[in-house]
Amino acid sequence: MDLSGFAIAVVGLGLMGGSLALALRDRCRTLLGVDPDPAALALAARRKIVDRAALDPAALLHEADLIVLALPRQEMLALIPRLPQLHPGGPVVLDLGSTKRDIARALDALPARFEVLPAHPICGKETSGLTQAEADLYRGAPFVLSPLSRSTERARRAGESLARAVGAYPVWMSPETHDARIARTSHLPYLLACALSLSAGQETDTLVGPGFRSSARLAGTTSSLGLEMLLGNRDNLLAALGGFRNRLDALEAALAAADRPALSTGLQEARSAYLSLTANPDP
Repeated sequence: MDLSGFAIAVVGLGLMGGSLALALRDRCRTLLGVDPDPAALALAARRKIVDRAALDPAALLHEADLIVLALPRQEMLALIPRLPQLHPGGPVVLDLGSTKRDIARALDALPARFEVLPAHPICGKETSGLTQAEADLYRGAPFVLSPLSRSTERARRAGESLARAVGAYPVWMSPETHDARIARTSHLPYLLACALSLSAGQETDTLVGPGFRSSARLAGTTSSLGLEMLLGNRDNLLAALGGFRNRLDALEAALAAADRPALSTGLQEARSAYLSLTANPDP
């Protein structure tokens, strides 16, 4: 689908929404931005990130053919039920939330005239805000599209075209599958990075090198965003924590017993798993 004829509204001009807007410039008819922060709107105007911007979604959303929700989870869940009052037509609505089941339920409750498609690009940084936005943030990243039974062909094609327009590649899976997998590859690592940072102790600050920085990086995520992410996928995260604890207990037992063969096997298996998980997928 060609997006050049679309008016696209990005609601939330933080890291993810701002990066999306930067990547979409000159790829659609009109690019609209909505954000409750006047400083973000001023920066968007100075950098000419969007064609027009507003603090209030009521000022612009009614013009959009495609609405992309890039807000924190609670703000998104509060806005979605208001969309019927903000748009009289039948736009395509996507979200960029890191949990899918709760957002999917909210989108599914919209009137049938809204063409909905939950989504989640697998990219980002531990920093936040429009000042951190990058036009290439999405390039080469998987862009999960989680269709509902009501998701139309137009919504599916719009989501796929949006992903490709920003340099990502579409990956199709259900909201349930997404949340189960992302708990292990994103939400669990965030929680572990927090625990690692808390357990290090301030007296070790002079010995913090690249190993610690790369392992604990996610703990730098804004705590309010991290909180919503964890609570939004709590059941899957608790299951992932159980699996992680079992693995850690086995490594700890081997270390405590000075069991060189068992410890060596565990480390070799971990290395193989890491190399397999991080091998570049074929888009």
